[in-house]
Amino acid sequence: MAASSAERYLRKFLPVARWMLAYVPLPVMRWVQSAGAVRLPADIQREQVTADGVPCEWLIPDHSSSDQVLLYLHGGGFVYGWTNMHREMVSHLARQMQIRVLVVDYRLAPEFPFPAALEDCTTVYRWLLQQGIAPQNIVMAGDSAGGNLTLTTLIKLRDSGNPLPAAAACLSPATDLTVREELERLRDPVLHRRALYAFRSAYVADQDCTDPLLSPVYADLHGLPPLLIHAGEDEVLRDDAVRMAELAQQAGVPVRVEVYPRMWHVWHLYFSQLPQAAHALDDIGQFLKSNVGILAHQQNG
Repeated sequence: MAASSAERYLRKFLPVARWMLAYVPLPVMRWVQSAGAVRLPADIQREQVTADGVPCEWLIPDHSSSDQVLLYLHGGGFVYGWTNMHREMVSHLARQMQIRVLVVDYRLAPEFPFPAALEDCTTVYRWLLQQGIAPQNIVMAGDSAGGNLTLTTLIKLRDSGNPLPAAAACLSPATDLTVREELERLRDPVLHRRALYAFRSAYVADQDCTDPLLSPVYADLHGLPPLLIHAGEDEVLRDDAVRMAELAQQAGVPVRVEVYPRMWHVWHLYFSQLPQAAHALDDIGQFLKSNVGILAHQQNG
């Protein structure tokens, strides 16, 4: 399929975003990303909540079920917070699925390096269980660093003996935080190598990058719920995402990986302009919705 006019238009701006992530100071970029008005559909309600001390935000579509939840972990290299672009994308997913979404406003590096973000994500999941939400009625998703946190949260919950959610989707996940030679050779349309190393250094600090809770490609993946993994053909994290899916499959985890031709890191954010982004969000919504409640069915069967 040839590139659409929307794709060609958006590609003109990717080098600007790439340069900014690499060279604009972190406090300035945080301010830039937090600027602007929130533009959500009239049928989406926002509610702030604190889950055992962790700030979160509900995005609630009209007529959505009260007993099903999508737990969303936003991306941002572990150093950027919840942005309006993410909020609009996740609201679209919430409407599509007709499900309440709880977004974790986890602590950010470098002020709070590993394992702060992971601890916040697991705390919020356990809080949902305490609210009476059955694990089979919870699904998870996350993009980029949030994709990493989605996988590591599942691993930590499993190892702690907690019941796992019904399914999880990872959008352009960061699955291997080790420094590798191939990262020096590859060029990503959005993620500059300088930015990748800065994000990694801020979050990892002095920890061992092969810790499975930092790099889930080094984890035992047995027992995880069904996974959907998306990656863009042009992004530097593509091969790691594919490798993650292969390892999950070897561990007996139901998994599907989709590599979208010509797409860049978390292209899903451009769902209102880009056909591939709208299609990808449809795929994620259908996958997650089809798995809600399935564990209860299996256990009762």
